[in-house]
Amino acid sequence: MQIEQFKWIREPKSCKISEGRIEVTTNQHTDLWQRTYYHFQNDNAPVFQMETEETYFSFIVKTEFEQSHHRFDQCGIVMYLDSENWLKASVEYENEQFQHLGSVVTNNGYSDWATTAIDASVKTMWYRFSRREDDYCIECSKDGINFSQMRICHMFHGDGKIRFGIYACSPEESSFTAVFTNLQLTECQWKPHDGQQPD
Repeated sequence: MQIEQFKWIREPKSCKISEGRIEVTTNQHTDLWQRTYYHFQNDNAPVFQMETEETYFSFIVKTEFEQSHHRFDQCGIVMYLDSENWLKASVEYENEQFQHLGSVVTNNGYSDWATTAIDASVKTMWYRFSRREDDYCIECSKDGINFSQMRICHMFHGDGKIRFGIYACSPEESSFTAVFTNLQLTECQWKPHDGQQPD
């Protein structure tokens, strides 16, 4: 991938970009969330994205977050279309025992949050984000080889031209440096469904 294709939506506290490596230091009180349950709206996380009209592809990236140490510190993949339509996947620090590996899908201004608990010792995670027209698949991996499905979703405004990439943020009074490497853009690894045929 060519990092030159990526552009910031809100720049982070600091950022270092070298060939194949992006280091992002988060700002305090930054996050992405819309309305659901908590009722508040947060729309100020730094997002680094590229634009495409390609309707079938996969985006892969390795995240390292050795420095995350405060509740909700997070970094991962994102598709940010606008403030009310986006998705993200990340590991969110909770405490010294566990973290949340999860994803958020926001359609028309309402977010959900699907998570599973993982050990706090985990400090790297790979993600694979795949597109099939206006449907999307998010997967994760510990080794960058064997990926497990996190979720499949539909984005109501996810057809045509989209933007996708990476993000990092610290919703509370914290800051840490996230590292992104091994960015790849490949043919779609999310294969057509081979079970029940469409109605």
